[in-house]
Amino acid sequence: MAAPIPQLRPVTHLLFDMDGLLLDTERLYSVVFQDICGRYGKEYSWHVKSLVMGKKAPEAAQIIIDVLQLPMSKEELLRESQEKLHDLFPTAALMPGVEKLMNHLRKHHVPVAVATSSGAASFERKTRAHKEFFSWFDHIVLGDDPEVRSGKPDPDIFLVCAKRFSPAAPADKCLVFEDAPNGVEAALAAGMQVVMVPDANLHRDLTAKATVVLRSLQDFRPELFGLPPYE
Repeated sequence: MAAPIPQLRPVTHLLFDMDGLLLDTERLYSVVFQDICGRYGKEYSWHVKSLVMGKKAPEAAQIIIDVLQLPMSKEELLRESQEKLHDLFPTAALMPGVEKLMNHLRKHHVPVAVATSSGAASFERKTRAHKEFFSWFDHIVLGDDPEVRSGKPDPDIFLVCAKRFSPAAPADKCLVFEDAPNGVEAALAAGMQVVMVPDANLHRDLTAKATVVLRSLQDFRPELFGLPPYE
């Protein structure tokens, strides 16, 4: 029996995660953390990765240490990983379908924003080659924003992001785009619909709660959510 098609509500405002959704940075995290974990005979598997995707860096580091029982402190893991990522972040490319979708939304004056767990320093390095692209968003809320008290899967970042539109956007009129299970949980907790674009390696069970699951942003159909269709 086919799965029931979810009832989709029309939306007016779109909120985007960044890592692994707009920018191909998750691959960089995998390379760096496997390099570190491999020294201790541990594997930075997709099971571990799925636990930390969307988390703020300090919390993610502690989870990796606890799950893999790494003989190092959270501060040591953070410092070493950030040093390795420092030179890699500016190489991050835009994900497939991102520019096409953003150009379409700009053309039709659809309000858009970014809600990312990245802090200010890493955001600057990740977006260094894409400054014009990120200037297209109405606003950007970072993980170290003082109003974001708890990271994903708590809803804080999406609620703050919606509030900063002028006028503020009602939660039920917001559509979130995410690649991470923690981000999906946060969006749902905020009372928002969520389109998930998971990595192909992510276990399918971890995509079950999303409103819609896509293989790529190239597959997004705006008209399903009451937005202007592609010409």
